[in-house]
Amino acid sequence: MTACAIEPAAANDDNEDGQTPRRECAIAENGNGNGNGKTPRSECVITVDGSYAARLAQDGGSWFPERWTLDGPEPYAVPLPGNQPEEPGTEVQPMGDGRVLIRRFADGRHTFSLLYPSGPATGELLLGAVECPGDETILRLLPPAPGSEKAYALAVGPRSSAVWLVAGGAFGPEHLAEIPGRCSGGVWLDRTGRMLALDRELGGRTKAVVVDLGRGGEVSPLLQIADGSDDRLLLADPDSGLLLISSDAPSPGRARLGWGVLGSTFPVRFPECLRVPDCAVTPFAIQPGQVLTPECCGVALRIDGPMGGWVGVWRPAARQVQHLQGPEGWLAGSGLWTEAGELLLPYATADAPCGVARWAAAPRSGALTGEAEGPGGTGGTGGTGGTGAGDAGPEDPQGGGGTAARSPESGPPEPVVARPVPLQQAPLGNLVTK
Repeated sequence: MTACAIEPAAANDDNEDGQTPRRECAIAENGNGNGNGKTPRSECVITVDGSYAARLAQDGGSWFPERWTLDGPEPYAVPLPGNQPEEPGTEVQPMGDGRVLIRRFADGRHTFSLLYPSGPATGELLLGAVECPGDETILRLLPPAPGSEKAYALAVGPRSSAVWLVAGGAFGPEHLAEIPGRCSGGVWLDRTGRMLALDRELGGRTKAVVVDLGRGGEVSPLLQIADGSDDRLLLADPDSGLLLISSDAPSPGRARLGWGVLGSTFPVRFPECLRVPDCAVTPFAIQPGQVLTPECCGVALRIDGPMGGWVGVWRPAARQVQHLQGPEGWLAGSGLWTEAGELLLPYATADAPCGVARWAAAPRSGALTGEAEGPGGTGGTGGTGGTGAGDAGPEDPQGGGGTAARSPESGPPEPVVARPVPLQQAPLGNLVTK
């Protein structure tokens, strides 16, 4: 793979009719996750601090980037169309200064640009390209990095994977690290954007490893639950050290959702309540700011099953999951927790093309109540379902959880694992959690 820098370009021209495209709520989808450890692609990408979001929207069958501003009195969207429609697989990511990074692919080259509103047109700053000849190498953007000043991409080849700095560098895309094996995932473990966790497939097994971008891409193991298990890291909170893990260690050949604490000597736990029969359960947001109290962090779950999808809310200190019906038009898999315990869920409908539903945790119980906000003050929506998620005590370290949360018309829960599988290696210790 090679990289090349491109000189900046001027703003794009207007559309032929001089009008900005009409927004619709159709979004590029990349399929749902399952037992292979791949999580669903979010319809909307949000900066770590929650200031901006970006998505690929649609107008009459044509795709275009759209930036959402979330830190004002009410959310609003700015369309950023180019000279021609985007491909459905185009990736976008918001930056901390309000610009939107876009990755386009053509003729074996991944090109990167920063988009921004420029009067009636869209300004575009070309950053450069990464060449990936052939069909064996796949490149995608990594989740937004802390600070949102830089953006990274992961290029996965047949025998190795590469981490690229694609925005925020001095001379276009920069090759930062080469990791033996095929990597997936991507979770930031600190607030500086130095420690990156990846799920590496090597020798027929997948284990989460840590790539230290401050030391030339030095790789060290992170999860080794069992020798023959596939152990992936799905989410992490740098403040509390809470880790959300997918592993088939307790049920060989079948991944289960568990949690642990970075640097802790306590075992990884696989609560029974996180097993929803015939459904894929994917965590997508953790409540930040809960220093030294990982069991108090709120965790938002995307639950997809035969009867549709909904939102789950869970805390490690609880024995049950609270099930919520997401707002109409929820951009599934996207959301953000605030330190105060408020869950923000972006949505888009024909009447409210840019809205955010806010679910606030009630005192003591941890149960959520919600309302929606959007341009023009849309009416309140939301509600609660299932069982409260704040009164129960900590998970039983020997039982792995309490009563199973069930989807509508689900069958009986599967047997509880007798004993959680211990975390064998957490070599970073306090280095990441400070």
